[in-house]
Formats: sequence, structure tokens, C-alpha cells
Amino acid sequence: MTAEAPPPEKREWYQTQWFQPQDTPRERRLINKLDLLIVPYAFLAYWVKYMDQSNLNNAYVAGLKEDLGFQGNELVQLQTMYIIGAVVGQIPFMFLFTYVPMHWVIPFLDVAWGIFTLLQYRVTGFAELAAYRFLVGWFEAAFFPAMHYIFGAWYRSDEIARRGGVFYLGLTLGTLTAGLIQAGASERLEGVRGLAGWRWMYIICALITIPIGIIGYFVLPGTPDRPNRLLLSEEDVAVAKERLQRDGHVTEGKFSWKGLLKIAKTWHFWGLILFDVFFWNGSINTSTGGYLLWIKSLGRFSKARVNELGTISPALGMFYTVAICFASDLVLGPAWAITVAHVWNIIGLIIQVIWEVPEGALWFSFMTTYSAVAMSSVLYGWVNSQLKAAPAERAFTLVLINTVAQSTTAWTPLLVFKTVEGPRFTKGYSFVLANAVCLIGMAHVLRIYLAKKE
Repeated sequence: MTAEAPPPEKREWYQTQWFQPQDTPRERRLINKLDLLIVPYAFLAYWVKYMDQSNLNNAYVAGLKEDLGFQGNELVQLQTMYIIGAVVGQIPFMFLFTYVPMHWVIPFLDVAWGIFTLLQYRVTGFAELAAYRFLVGWFEAAFFPAMHYIFGAWYRSDEIARRGGVFYLGLTLGTLTAGLIQAGASERLEGVRGLAGWRWMYIICALITIPIGIIGYFVLPGTPDRPNRLLLSEEDVAVAKERLQRDGHVTEGKFSWKGLLKIAKTWHFWGLILFDVFFWNGSINTSTGGYLLWIKSLGRFSKARVNELGTISPALGMFYTVAICFASDLVLGPAWAITVAHVWNIIGLIIQVIWEVPEGALWFSFMTTYSAVAMSSVLYGWVNSQLKAAPAERAFTLVLINTVAQSTTAWTPLLVFKTVEGPRFTKGYSFVLANAVCLIGMAHVLRIYLAKKE
């Protein structure tokens, strides 16, 4: 018989610690082990994911546009090809998450997207680049819901958001790194071996990505029902299952059509989809390149300097992410953490809609941009916690809400963020502003519904 853990103690927010009082010494050692295995790899892999995703914007302002003869809306069309690949690629994984070991799936996808990132260095026209962007999106597709599925498989609901916050730092660091790599390539590698600086950026990004993917085979612990036996003992898995079951988690279960229909009949499932749609469209200002295009339009900075300045906003995003995710777990709860993040986003968007303001105000507005995505791990951690009793339904929901929501961003930027209208995207920033307001409202509708349900 395993000794029953002591009941939780009520503490003030300023007394919060990394562990909970009910965690036994053996459980704390397991949590530390999981933290060292999952969180650093998740962070590194998400870092290269966003480095490889956002490098298109950096290349565009560093010479790709001129070298490939782009004149119209090619940038937003290439961004859309990536989204289409990411949406289509997620669909098989709502079935596979509960059948294939996650420590096999994720590293394979990591290496594959690294290969297609590399191939972009050799592009000669729009069609070829569009095909590579689609394939990069396809192989990156399942990574985000897969990592949140792993978080939900090992951690309690009160532990997920801050681990997810550290993981999500990879988004802003990846965007920042892509800018620095492009700045360095433009300044030091332009013309080396007959290649433009923006082509060297894709080579460098791939050389970072592929080894990290390979490392995943050796460090990801899998899930409790399909653990990586290289890393976890039978005792580790038994302790993990017991601590989760004590909190109401179910650690085994496979996808079935019966389970799918069951969850599709619930109100909160459709509410979560709408919630996620507002999130994706309330944060597309982070990926449409408006900040870089605006800096370039000022006409007083070199290619390298444009990319260097472009790193300031995502660098601030790292602070926003840590603050919001830790605040959600430790102080505010999910709904209020989301509110804080998007109120800050809304302030910047209002300035961008007005536009005719002093230049300093526009600099400030772009500094708020990455608060829009700072609460992503809060949202998906919330989904994890609500579906802790059904692994198959949790896998299906994580993938499907992400797929449906992301699919809407395949066409909304084509309507409101047309490249030829940049850098002043009045329609785009107004659209994002409306979604941010709706996101805050939906967060509190969901909070009230779940409180009544519990």
C-alpha cells in the first residue's frame, strides 16, 4: 500500500512554492526528473520551430523580395501556405497520439522540418518556396498540441501553466534568434560562396534544428502509458500514475469514435473551439511581419539593423510569457491571466489602428505585440485540466481546437493583412483588436460556466 499524501494546505499567494505540500519526497524527485527531461527539450524544439517559421519575414526584408522579384502579396501568400500545411498536418495526429509513442513521433517531425528548412536556401521562385513552406508547416503541425499532451500526461492541472510558460519562451526566443541570425548573415555572409545572406540564414537554421530533433529520441520521456524505458524506471512510472490518479487524472485510453461523439455533444467543447479561434486571430499580429515592414519603411536602417531592431519586441515577449504563465498558476487563475495579457495587447493595437501618432508611440505599440501570445500555455493548460479524466478525448480536443482555430488564420490575413497595404494594416489591426476583446469576454464566460459546473 502506498501512504496517502497529506491534504493540501491553504496558503497565501506570496507563500507559493514550486512543489505542493502534498507532494511526497519521492514525488518531488520524479517531478524534478520530468522537469529536466521535458521542459528543456520542449523549450529548445519550440525555439527552433519559431526560428524556422519566422525566418521568412526576416529574409523578406533582407533581400529575398528583391532577389526573387516579388512585387505583390507574395509574403502573406507564403505565410498562408505554411498555415495550410500546419492545419492539414495536424489531422492525423488526433488519432495517433494515443497509439504511437510520443518520443518517436516528435523527434521524427523535428528532423523532417529541419530538412525542409534547409532546402529553402536553394529556392529560385515563388512556387518552389511555397512548396517548402507548406512542408515545413506540415511537419511542424503536431508539435504544439503534442507537447501539451505530454505536459497533461505527466503533470497535474496546477503544475502545467508554468512549465508551459517556460516551454513557450521558445516562441519569442525563436523569433528573436531568427532576426539575429539574419542580421549576422546579411552583415558577414552576404556573397560568401555566391550565396545571398538570406540564403545562409536557412542553412544556419537547419544546422541548429536537425541535431535538436535527434536529441529528442533520447530525452523525451513519452507518456505514462508508453514511457521511454531508456529514461524512466518502473517505479518512476508507478509513482507518476499514482500521483495523477489521486488528482483525478486517467493515464490510459485510446481514441474511439464513440468518445469523439461524446465530447462533441458537450457545450464546453464548442466553446473551447470558439475561444481558440479568438486567440489565434487575436494574435496574428505577431506573425504577419508588420513590425519589420514598418522599420524598413522608415528608410534609415541597413538590412542587418532592420533585423536587429526587429528582435526587441519578441525579447519583451519572453518577459510577458513568464509573467503571465506564472501568474496564472500561482496568483490569478487562467481567465484573469488571459485578461491581463490581452489588455496590454489591446493598448498597442488601438495605437496601430489610429496610426497617425508620434513615432515613439508606434515604437511603444509594437513593443506590446507579443503579449498576445504570452497566454497560449495558459489556454492549453486550461484545456488539459478540464479533460484530465479522458486521455483520448484530451488528445482529440487539443488537436482539433488547434486545427480549427489555426485554419481560420489561413485566410484571414489574406483579407486584412495584404502585403501591398503594409506597413499600415488598418484593417488587420482592427480585426485583431476585435478578436482580442472577444477573447477576454469568452475567457470569463468559460470561467463562470466551469465554476457553476464544478
